[in-house]
Amino acid sequence: MNISDYLKNNILKVVVKPNAPKTQIIGWDDNKQALRIAVAAVPDKDKANTELLKFLKRQTGKRCEIKAGAKSRDKLITFF
Repeated sequence: MNISDYLKNNILKVVVKPNAPKTQIIGWDDNKQALRIAVAAVPDKDKANTELLKFLKRQTGKRCEIKAGAKSRDKLITFF
């Protein structure tokens, strides 16, 4: 699954599932129109957010940051 296929204007909508055994893409959520990603980190002290951004950078080769939803499971990620 190529993350670039889901980018719209360099923005990706993501639903995060923290505390997973492995960081990986779960699939596309048609209801939320977002990519579901399992993250192998706890949602404490930004650990899950940091792991998510590292994973997305490894997958795309682009810098990224959380534009909205830093304290939520639903996030908007901006790519540069």
